[in-house]
Parts: sequence; C-alpha cells; structure tokens
Amino acid sequence: MNRILVIRGGAIGDFVLTLPTIKLLRDRFPGAHLEILGYKHIAALAEKRFYADAVRSIEAASLAKFFARDPELPSELENYFGSFDLILSYLYDPDQIFEANLRKCGDGAFTAGPSKLDNSEHAAFQLARPLKTLGLSLTDPAAQLFPTDVDRNAVRFLLADGPDRTIALHPGSGSETKNWPLENWRALGDSLVSKGHNLLIIAGEADTDRSRLLRETWVGHPVQFAENLPLPQLAATLEGSLFVGHDSGISHIAAAVGAHCLLLFGWTDPAIWAPANEKVTVLRAPEGKMRLLQVETVIARFG
Repeated sequence: MNRILVIRGGAIGDFVLTLPTIKLLRDRFPGAHLEILGYKHIAALAEKRFYADAVRSIEAASLAKFFARDPELPSELENYFGSFDLILSYLYDPDQIFEANLRKCGDGAFTAGPSKLDNSEHAAFQLARPLKTLGLSLTDPAAQLFPTDVDRNAVRFLLADGPDRTIALHPGSGSETKNWPLENWRALGDSLVSKGHNLLIIAGEADTDRSRLLRETWVGHPVQFAENLPLPQLAATLEGSLFVGHDSGISHIAAAVGAHCLLLFGWTDPAIWAPANEKVTVLRAPEGKMRLLQVETVIARFG
C-alpha cells in the first residue's frame, strides 16, 4: 500500500472522531503517503502532524462532477483519484454515484465509511468499522492530536502565566441547544477568578456574540480571549490545560491534546459523542436540559 486517501468532510468534532481510524491506517502502513481530502482549515490539525502527508480542499468546484451520473470527469481529478491504492470516503453518497465515478479513475480499492452515525456504540468505533475489511479493528477510541513546536511558539503569549493557573473556557458550540446559559458561564467565571485562577476564553466564528458579552463582563479581570485561532494553534493552546466546554468540536480538540476536560452535556448522548480520552469528565444536565444544570454543581467540581 503506497498511497492512501481519506475523504472526510463534516465539522471539527466529526473530523477528530475519525482520527483513531486514520491512526489505524498510519500504524498499519507507516511508509505510505497518506492524504486527506477535506476542509483544509480543519484537516490542518492532521497535516504533517503524524497523520497526513498532505491535505487537499474538498471545496473545489470541479469535484461536483463526481456526484453526477455519467459525467465527463475532469482529467486532473481523474488522475488524482486514480493515483491512490486505497480511498476511504465518508461522503454522503446514498446512490453510490460518487463511488461509481471514483471507480472509473483507477484500480485502487474503495471503502465507504458511514456518513451518518447511530446509537449502537461510540462514534469512533462506528467510523472505524469499514477498516475491518482490511483486517484492522479499533481498540482505543480516544483521539490524539500532535501540535508542533511551531504551533506552540505561535501561542506562547496566551500562556505566559503557565497552564497550571489558567482555566480555558469554551462557552459555545455549533448549536445553541447544546449551550449552557451565558449567565451561568459568567457565574462560573466569577467564581474561578475569585479563587485566583486566570481565564482563557476560547471563541470561534459561531461564538461572536457570547464572546463579546463576556468581554464586557470581565473588563479589568485576569481574563484573556483566544478568538478564531487557526485550529493547530488552538490545539497547542489547550495542550495539557484545564478545560470546560460543551459537546463541541473544540472540546474534542482539547481532549485530544491531553487537557483535563469537564464537559457539560445536555440532550446529546455522551456514550456516543463525548471524547473517549481518560482525562475527560462529563456532567450531564438533568432531563437533558442545559438550563437545569446548576452553577453550583459545576463549581463544586473545582473544590
């Protein structure tokens, strides 16, 4: 096996949950060129960081022809796909149109991964099932990320006081229904600051409003904001930290770099979706409703 392609779209959490599968391939074929076709800003977490030798954007317009019946395939992409000995794809392809077009490109093996997951077992195990055809079975569902020294040096200024005194909070997620009320985050932050902790608030594009309101709340307090960091730098920032978040992709990144994570879950099932790493603790909201999770319950976890 000389060349392997993993096609993985989806959000940050979906990608991180797939890393144990990619690790199986990397460990089994250590000398192979392994490439990821995905969202480049997400797949950057894996590019030249153990998993992937290269990353290519899934957003190229020419790729759309592979989802049409009997198209004239772009020769450049035809040669590209034909160069791989194995393609593992997680794209939604209910009529197998994409698969049929890929098979026209060469003689390499094609394996389809699940594009949608069920409640049968942890997501990482479900995502790894297709590799059983290669004799590969997943035993450890915990994802790992490997920031580089370049990643760490880029964010060193955020951890000037040392990770032991700083608690990272990510008060957002990709869905408002997964979020703990903002007033609860304020109360938690106030309590932690009163105990001598510094806070580092993590925010992405979906968290703009929450981040702005918290900035207004904590003017003059030992609170820093890390907003819209490139994901490899964010991973380096969270490495080995104490982290509090929701069911979100950022939480998966934190767990994968060895952070001590306290994760607040509501209606989603942590048995399926929570990071499987050892340093992860999940607090499930009563009745699956985040508004019913009391501030005191969360604060109590900090002694």
